This record gives sequence, C-alpha cells and structure tokens, in this order.
Amino acid sequence: MSHHLLNRIATHPKPHAVRGHEHIQRTWDPQLERWCAKILPGEYYVTTGDEGITTVLGSCISACIRDPQLHLGGMNHFMLPEDTSNGKSAWMDAEAGLSTRYGSFAMESLINDLMKLGARRERMEVKLFGGGRILASMTDVGERNIAFARNWLRTEHLHVTGEDVGDTVPRRVIYLPSTGKVLVKHLRNLESRAIASREQQYLTSFKKKPIENDVELF
Repeated sequence: MSHHLLNRIATHPKPHAVRGHEHIQRTWDPQLERWCAKILPGEYYVTTGDEGITTVLGSCISACIRDPQLHLGGMNHFMLPEDTSNGKSAWMDAEAGLSTRYGSFAMESLINDLMKLGARRERMEVKLFGGGRILASMTDVGERNIAFARNWLRTEHLHVTGEDVGDTVPRRVIYLPSTGKVLVKHLRNLESRAIASREQQYLTSFKKKPIENDVELF
C-alpha cells in the first residue's frame, strides 16, 4: 500500500457502523476516496456517514433509499423466490412464508432501520437497479422482480426518483447515500454466466434454509 494511500486512509477514518451492520465488509475505495461497504445477495446496509455502498446485480434487484434531509440512507440486494408449483405467483400470499416474500422482507428491513435513525417515509427517495435478463436461456425472472419491486413501492406510497433496470446486462452499482448519487456500470456479457451461477447458488441455498420466523408487514 502506497504512502499516499495510507495518508488518505489515516485522514478519513472508517465511519462508525450502524448497529446491526458491523458484519458488512468495508474497504477503502481510492477512486471514490471513501470507505465502501460491499453487500451480497440477501444483505442490506444503512449508513449515516459519507461512505459508499456497492454490489453487483444480475437478475436481482437493489433498492437505494435515503432521507435527503438527514443525509442518511441504505441499499439492499434481494432476489424474489417464486413458488409456481400451483401455477401462480406466491409473492403476495400471506400464508406462503418468508421465502416467497423475501423482497418485502428486504424492503421493510431497510426502511425500518432507516426510520430507527430518524428517517421519515414521506421524505424518502427511492432508486431501483438490476433485474437484467443476463442469460437468454434463463426465464426472465429479472422482469418479474422489477414488476414486484415497482408494485410494492407503489402500494407503500414510496416514489421512485430514478432507476436503471431490465435489459440484458449485469450491473455494478455504487450508491452514495449522503448525496443520493449513484454510479452504475454495465458489465461485459462475459461476466453474465458467472453472476447467474452465483445467483442460482444463492437461490438454491436460500430455499433449503428452514423458515424459523415469519415477518409481519405493516
């Protein structure tokens, strides 16, 4: 590590992690000149500091939500498992259990954590990313994820102020909650298969996990 980089890190100490988010990996990004939290599928992160949050998306969705008055916000990364064994979507089935409502769980968790920090729902800015059809051989789960996210936000009366969703490309997203700025890079198609494989592995492991507690939505 260069002397200059060490000096930059020394003059920009790592922001204090919000309680419950200490486990999220954070590293210094020399291009952003900020600390940056990296979230994986099934994770979310909120911050009150001037730091970034980053993830890579294929068919998954990330919602970036902030309270512009308090300059705090967060991002999640979720896949929306769907049980089609009975020929219909179970996303909004109240008796289906947590696994088929994971998108709702991820959104509520992020919003509730922001509200604990003082954020107000009526002030929240929401931006959506992901939902790409990254492999032609796959069903278009990304498009269904987009439709779900938009419908959920509409039902909750939360306004989407910006988005980059759909298409056939994976994305790297960097969100700066303190300013609301989002950096999006469309990745090469060569990376699509690796990202699709990772998402499939995550979905498989997620379905195998027992549902110990349900979530009451309000």
